[in-house]
Amino acid sequence: MPVVDPIADMLTRIRNSHMALHKKVQVPLSKTKISIVEILNTEGFIENYAIEDKNIVIDLKYISSKPVVKGMKKISKPGRKVYVPVTEIPAVRNGLGICILSTSRGVLEGEQARKQNVGGELICEIW
Repeated sequence: MPVVDPIADMLTRIRNSHMALHKKVQVPLSKTKISIVEILNTEGFIENYAIEDKNIVIDLKYISSKPVVKGMKKISKPGRKVYVPVTEIPAVRNGLGICILSTSRGVLEGEQARKQNVGGELICEIW
């Protein structure tokens, strides 16, 4: 069965795997998902990731048997896209979380988008 929103599906798979305390999770491969996973890796929300066959294998990160990712929220949805200018990029949980945007310069974390002075489609928030 085809997935209507593949990024929301990826976030849900990560959230569910964290709740079940799995060490790894597999998600189908796409360029946008790789960009999001790279941001999660550089920001320290996951241990590592690898590309195998047509999947991204994500190594989940835990501290004292508790998931590092406390929550994930998809903002833009297929029926309602949310665009923000650079001045309105949100600070997630007073700076404890990140937001991910799809900009004209690629998929960027909120702080990177502010530094590059670009706005775009607000994909998700992670804290």
